[in-house]
Amino acid sequence: MPEPLNLTVSLRGTRDVTSNYQLFRLNGLLDAFSEPNFQKVFGKCVDEGPKHLILDLSKIDFVDSSGLGALVQLVKKAQTNQGSLQIVTNPRVTQTVKLVRLEKFLSLQPSVEEAIANVPKS
Repeated sequence: MPEPLNLTVSLRGTRDVTSNYQLFRLNGLLDAFSEPNFQKVFGKCVDEGPKHLILDLSKIDFVDSSGLGALVQLVKKAQTNQGSLQIVTNPRVTQTVKLVRLEKFLSLQPSVEEAIANVPKS
């Protein structure tokens, strides 16, 4: 059963932990206001494991440069822990990510199912 994540008033979500990956489903705004708490909560989740992460941002309304920076930091932290991060997006998030040419680095996926299929079997 997914556990609620305590983020901010403008960013909410759940965390599902399996034996091989963590699935986060977020909605709201990933912006300068929510970024500090996002960093803190997700940094702790990466440390707890499992090391492979899937972020479902398909219900996110808005991502700004602070939010993109937080995603980049999360990718780096996952990679440092020999893990991976994949992001499921919607057209709005995809457009923002493509503007700064981070679509490959952030491993954008069209669906949660495809992201799960791409999780390394380690």
